[in-house]
Amino acid sequence: MTILPFVCLFIGIIFGILVKNKNFVKYSEKISTIALSLLMLVIGLGIGIDKTIMNNLLKIGINCIIISFLAITFSVIFTVICEKTVLPLKEIEKELENQNIIFEKINNNIDIDEEKKEDNLVWIMPISLMLGLFTGFLLQDKVRSNIIDFSFTVFLTIIYICVGISQGSDKAVLVYLKKLGFRMIWLSLAILLGSMIGGIIAGKILNIPLKISLISASGMSYYSLTGAFMVKTFGLEIGTYGFIVNIMREVLTILFMPFLIKISVGSPIAGGAAGNMDTMLMPVTKFVGSKLGMVTLLTGTILTFIVPFLLPILASIL
Repeated sequence: MTILPFVCLFIGIIFGILVKNKNFVKYSEKISTIALSLLMLVIGLGIGIDKTIMNNLLKIGINCIIISFLAITFSVIFTVICEKTVLPLKEIEKELENQNIIFEKINNNIDIDEEKKEDNLVWIMPISLMLGLFTGFLLQDKVRSNIIDFSFTVFLTIIYICVGISQGSDKAVLVYLKKLGFRMIWLSLAILLGSMIGGIIAGKILNIPLKISLISASGMSYYSLTGAFMVKTFGLEIGTYGFIVNIMREVLTILFMPFLIKISVGSPIAGGAAGNMDTMLMPVTKFVGSKLGMVTLLTGTILTFIVPFLLPILASIL
C-alpha cells in the first residue's frame, strides 16, 4: 500500500502531461467523481458491518471534531506567524492587483456548471457514505470483508490516477506560481506544520495513537483520499477517523469563516487547507477576495499534491 499512491499518482501525472485532449481531463474528472461516490459507499458499507465501530460511533465522532478543531487552530496560528514574517499577504494582494493577473482558474470555478458540480459532490459524498453504512448495518452477516478490501483498492487506485491527471494537465498553476513566486510554499508549509502539530496534541489529549490523530489531521481536508488510505492501511475503525476528521475540517471552517477572517486574511485559507483546490475555493475566496483567490488555489494545489506522498511516509514511521 505504501508504493501504490506514488505509482498511481505518477502514472496520472504522465497521462496529464502527455494527453492534450481537454475531453480526456473532463472524462477523468467524471470518473473520479463516480469512483469517489462508490468509495464512500464502500467505506460506509465497511463501517456498517463492523459491530465494534458501530458501538463506538458516537465516541469516534467527538474525537474527530476535537482533532479537526485543533488542526485548524494550529494551522491558523502558524499562518499568522507566516504572514507577519515571510509572507505578507496584504502586500501580495496589492502586488497581484498591480500585475493585473487574470484569474482564469477562479473564473472557471464561478461558472454555473462548476458550482453545480461542487454542490452535488458535497451532497453525494455524505449520502453515499450513509447509504453504505445503513446497508452494511442491515447486512452485517452477509457482506464479505474481502470484497470490501478489493473494492477499496480498485477505487483508491482510480482516484489517485485521476488526481495525477488533474495535476499534470493543469499548466496554468505552474504559470501563476511563477508569477506569484515560490513564497506560496511558505504558506502551505505553515498550514501543514500546524495541522500535524494539532494532530499530535489531539492524540495526547484524547489518549489515542498518533497513527490515528496525526495521519487523519495531516489529510488537511482531503477526506476521500485520507479516509480510503487509512482504511486500507490500518483498518475500518481508524479509516473512519481519516474521513470524518477531514470532512469536519471543511464544515468547521465554513462555520467559523466570519471569525477566521477577523484574525487575519490568511486564516480562512489555513482552515480550507487542501480543500482550497476545489470545494473550499469559492467559500474562502468570497472572504479573502478575488486577488487572493489565486493564492488560495495555489496553496490548496500544493497541499493536495503533498498529501498523497505524506500519508504513506507517516504510515511507515508510526
